[in-house]
Amino acid sequence: MVGAWLLWGMILLPWAAADQPSRRPNVLLITSDDLNRRLGCYGNPLIQTPNIDRLAARGLRFEHAYCQYAVCNPSRTSFLTGLRPSTVRVYANHDDFRKTTPNAVTLPELFKQQGYLTVRVGKIFHQDVPHDIGTSGLDDPKSWSRVINPLGRDKEDNGGFKTGDKDGPAKARLLRSGYACGGTDEEQTDGKTALEAVQLLEKNRDKPFFIAVGFYRPHTPFIAPKKYFDMYPIEKIKLPDVPADDRADIPEAALWVQPPNFGLNDTECRQAIRSYYACVSFMDAQLGRILDALDRLRLWDNTVVVFLGDHGYHLGEHFVWLKGSVFEESAGAPLIIAAPGGGFAGRSTPGIVEFLDLYPTLADLSGLTPPANLQGKSLRPLLEDPQRAWSAPGYTEYRGHDMTGYSVRTDRWRYTEWDEGKKGTELYDHQKDPRELRNLARDPQYAGVIRELTQLLQKIKR
Repeated sequence: MVGAWLLWGMILLPWAAADQPSRRPNVLLITSDDLNRRLGCYGNPLIQTPNIDRLAARGLRFEHAYCQYAVCNPSRTSFLTGLRPSTVRVYANHDDFRKTTPNAVTLPELFKQQGYLTVRVGKIFHQDVPHDIGTSGLDDPKSWSRVINPLGRDKEDNGGFKTGDKDGPAKARLLRSGYACGGTDEEQTDGKTALEAVQLLEKNRDKPFFIAVGFYRPHTPFIAPKKYFDMYPIEKIKLPDVPADDRADIPEAALWVQPPNFGLNDTECRQAIRSYYACVSFMDAQLGRILDALDRLRLWDNTVVVFLGDHGYHLGEHFVWLKGSVFEESAGAPLIIAAPGGGFAGRSTPGIVEFLDLYPTLADLSGLTPPANLQGKSLRPLLEDPQRAWSAPGYTEYRGHDMTGYSVRTDRWRYTEWDEGKKGTELYDHQKDPRELRNLARDPQYAGVIRELTQLLQKIKR
C-alpha cells in the first residue's frame, strides 16, 4: 500500500524527483505590466483573452492573489527577492534594492547558482515605460546569464501623444493616450518579446532553464494594432456602477485620484477602458505564441509555467484609475501556475496568497533550497489540493502623499489603516460587499473584528 501511494504521488507530482539532475524542471515566468483581473477566466464577459484562459485551463487559477505594493518596482522587487517592501526598503520606481539590501539572493539568481540558464526577455525588474523600452532599466545583472531588451515601433509610434501636449492632470493625459496603430504584431515590442521567448525555448529545450518573459502591455500609453481596438466597439464598453456617494465614507488618504475620474467625462472614461482592453487582448495574443511553442516542443511535462500581473489596475472603481491604492482592484491581480502533473488543471483556489509566495513555491517545486530569510510560503499544498483549508492573510502597503497605508485581506475582510489610523481606517466585508462600497470601520459592532485585524497588521509594520 505504501508503495502504491508513493507511485501515485510521483504520477501526480513529478517534481518530487526534481532533485535528480535529469529531472530538474524548467521554469517559465511570464509577467504582464499593469494587468488586472478583468479577464475571461476571472469572469469578465466582454474581454477576449483566449490564451490566458487556455493557460488557466491547464493550470491552477488563484482567485485571491495579492501584490505587496501596487506600484511596478516595489511589487516586482518584492516577489523577485521574496521580501516585503518594508524589509527590502523599496517604495518607489527609482529605488534600487541592491543599495538597501545588497546581499539579497533573487529568485532567478538562486536558479543561476544551481546551474540553470537564466534569461530575461523584456520587463522583469523595473523599467520605466515607455522610456526604458529597449534598455535594461533598473535591472539586476547578478540575476541573469543573459538579457534581451526588445525594441518595437511602439516606443516612438504613439499617434503623436506627448506627455505635455494635452490639458488636464498628467495621469488623465495618459488615459487619453489610446492609439490604434498600424503595422503587425511582430513590429511591436511585445510581439518581438514573444518571438525572442520562442527562440529561447527552441534553443534551450534540452537544458534546465529559468526564462522570464516580461510583456509591457497593457501599461500606458495604450498602444496596440488597430484590430485589437476593433474587438471592442465603444458602445459595448460599460463604466463601473459606482454610487454617487461612494466616496463619502472613504478616508481622503485612500482617494489620491482627484478630482474623481481625473475630471474625465463618461465618453473619455469608456475610451480609456476600450484602449486598456485592446492592449490586454494584444498582449494575450503574444502569450499565445509562447503557449504554442510549449505545445510544439512538448515542454509542459518538465516546465513550471507562472503567469501574473505585477499588480492590479483601476478602471473607474471608486472613481479611481491606474494603480497605487490598496483597494481590491489594485492590490489583487491574476496569478496562474501550471506545473507538471496537472491534477489541478482547470481548477481554482479561493485561498488568500501573496506574490511573495512565488519565490518559495518555485524553489520547492524545483527541489532547491531557498534563502532562510524569505517572507513568503510555498503554495505547493494548494497545487496538491486547491480546496484545502488555507488561512494565511494577504498584505499590501502603500507609501505616498506623506503617509503610509497598510492593508490586510483575509478570506472575509479587508482592513486598512492610514498613518496608523490617524488619517482614517477602512473595513470591508467581502462576503457581503466584494466591491468595497460600504466602509464599516466606524460601526461599533465591528470593534472586535478591527482589533483582530489590527493585530495582523502589526506583523508587517515597520
